[in-house]
Amino acid sequence: MAFLKNKTSFYIVLGLIFLAAIGLVSSLVKDPGGLIKMLAGMALIVAVIFFLINRFSQASPSQNHEQRAFKKAAKRSKKRYHSKESSSPPKRSSIGSLSAARKKRKDASHLTVIEGKKGKKKNRASF
Repeated sequence: MAFLKNKTSFYIVLGLIFLAAIGLVSSLVKDPGGLIKMLAGMALIVAVIFFLINRFSQASPSQNHEQRAFKKAAKRSKKRYHSKESSSPPKRSSIGSLSAARKKRKDASHLTVIEGKKGKKKNRASF
């Protein structure tokens, strides 16, 4: 709630919450059945809206396929990276091995290249 950092907005929100509480208490005292009906109606409307949003905002099948392919590649590369890591001998703490390790280039085979649209050129305006 970043907008509550300002003192005036904090007091406005606090006042609105206080007025809502007074309205709920007075409605409970005057007509408890009406309050329950009103709260049930609101809950029903929120549930319908929530269901509709979840139903129609699902990803398209092509996005699901891409996501599955990405997860599969990530799992494969993770398995490959961990197998190389576990097969390496224990490290020695001598100065010679440290300098040899620095000279060695780190193998980045655990990364997977995802092909993109390389052939398509961007249409840029020249000034």
